[in-house]
Amino acid sequence: MKNHSVITNFILLGLTSDPQLQIFLLVFLFLTYILTVIGNLIIIILTLVDFHLRTPMYFFLQNFSILEIIFTTVCVPRFLYSMTTGNKNITYNACITQLFFGILTGATEFFLLTAMSYDRYVAICKPLHYTNIMNERVCTILVLCCWLLGLIIVFPPLSVGVQLEFCNSIIDHFGCDVYSLLKIICSDTQLVEQLILIMAVLTLIFTLVCVIVSYIYIIKTILNFPSAQQRKKAFSTCSSHMIVVSITYGSCIFIYIKPSKEEVAINKMVSLLNTSVIPLMNPFIYTLRNKQVKQAFKDSVKRIAFLSKN
Repeated sequence: MKNHSVITNFILLGLTSDPQLQIFLLVFLFLTYILTVIGNLIIIILTLVDFHLRTPMYFFLQNFSILEIIFTTVCVPRFLYSMTTGNKNITYNACITQLFFGILTGATEFFLLTAMSYDRYVAICKPLHYTNIMNERVCTILVLCCWLLGLIIVFPPLSVGVQLEFCNSIIDHFGCDVYSLLKIICSDTQLVEQLILIMAVLTLIFTLVCVIVSYIYIIKTILNFPSAQQRKKAFSTCSSHMIVVSITYGSCIFIYIKPSKEEVAINKMVSLLNTSVIPLMNPFIYTLRNKQVKQAFKDSVKRIAFLSKN
């Protein structure tokens, strides 16, 4: 990771210079980060220890929770450190590393959401063949493919971007955001901007089309169920995933497909929500709407309470 410019450090301006607002943001981000890590860790632990949750759906959910922890850890702790100490400096290598893992985990999440929609498609549309199709080997391969595709998405624009020269060290953002970095590059950014747009559009369109096609078949199959109770149960198993898909795609399309250089403050706020609030919401969306996860949590608490008494 060689720096071709004379700039070795950047200054992150953050979200605001208002001291009172900074205190509010510090407390808010600290609480959301802790709750995000705890919430997603609970899901990971439950899916590992509870026998009833050792299914493909929860295997994907386990990996999704791992991604959420990495994604929020990439940006939030560094921003908390900056607000606590007042040190807004970040080294070039740290900035590029943050950018790399941010894009990698973000892109991998989209592909994993696609794999999860395929899992729901097989479970509802081909229930008799579900255990044969979605076996442990297939699930592992799908998760590894998600990470591999994430790497393929991140490398082309980043490999071109690290060769560009910076004429300014001030980043108008709380983290190393792609479009904030592009604004301070002196070199011609046309190639890297085109690569970013192509990779973002391909990722979003490809995964979104796969998700939509899966749910078209799922909905058609569910509507053909003879019993209203069956239809309700089938929709219930998909509802959490559909909510997460809607939130994730909506926020990212807003930032990356139509980046507005004039509306920097709005984009920063959406990025903040994307890196702090949304990773916090996802474990609650899946657990509060899922009886099996809630039951597994209650059973685990009872076991811990029983062991502590003895």
